[in-house]
Amino acid sequence: MEKVLVIIPTYNEIENARAIAAAVFKACPDLNILFVDDNSPDGTGTAVDEMSSADKRVHVIHQQDKRGLGRAYIAGFKWALGKDYTHIFEMDADFSHNPAEIPSFLTAAKNADLVLGSRYVNGIRIINWPLSRLFLSQGAGTYVRLVTGMPFSDPTGGFKCFRREVLEAIDLERIKSNGYSFQIEMTYAAWKMGFRVVEVPIIFEDRRSGHSKMNPNIVREALWMVMQLRLRPVPRKK
Repeated sequence: MEKVLVIIPTYNEIENARAIAAAVFKACPDLNILFVDDNSPDGTGTAVDEMSSADKRVHVIHQQDKRGLGRAYIAGFKWALGKDYTHIFEMDADFSHNPAEIPSFLTAAKNADLVLGSRYVNGIRIINWPLSRLFLSQGAGTYVRLVTGMPFSDPTGGFKCFRREVLEAIDLERIKSNGYSFQIEMTYAAWKMGFRVVEVPIIFEDRRSGHSKMNPNIVREALWMVMQLRLRPVPRKK
């Protein structure tokens, strides 16, 4: 029987936290949500605590400081593996990932170990991005494919569904990326270990409220990390 967890990292997402939870449960009432809050100064941590107290489907991890996207997901993965979840999602809090698409991921996961939400498979499906951001994203994807050999149309995307077995096999302590390069590193590890990775088309909408976490340091980390991946030994399943 499927038991599904959606991990949602938060930092200053007070405007989105309650709404994204409601949208997730509207799409799939039986799943659970784990918010991993990076000590948000805007009150997001208090808001998700209140949600957790009112709804047993909502869980919360509080990071003691702002540790970043990758560390938030690693904490969430470890928490999930301590429970009996069979499918673990990554999803943003800002509605750039549409919760209504969760069922299509679960359908694809019946024949896959890792499902990637793709903004570019069979065309471009992005709303409200400037051309400069689109060119950066597509250029990053091309760079990742050329350097790593991964065949995926959107290797930098962050809307994903892992089967439990994938996260159990990956040595999470060796995942060092912390910005958006974390997404590349996790997908690369699963692909190199021979897990079945498929893409499903999604519509990506730029965040409705709040502020983007993208900055030049994240881009530099991604460029350097992708080159490092080619130098690492091929990981093996545990």
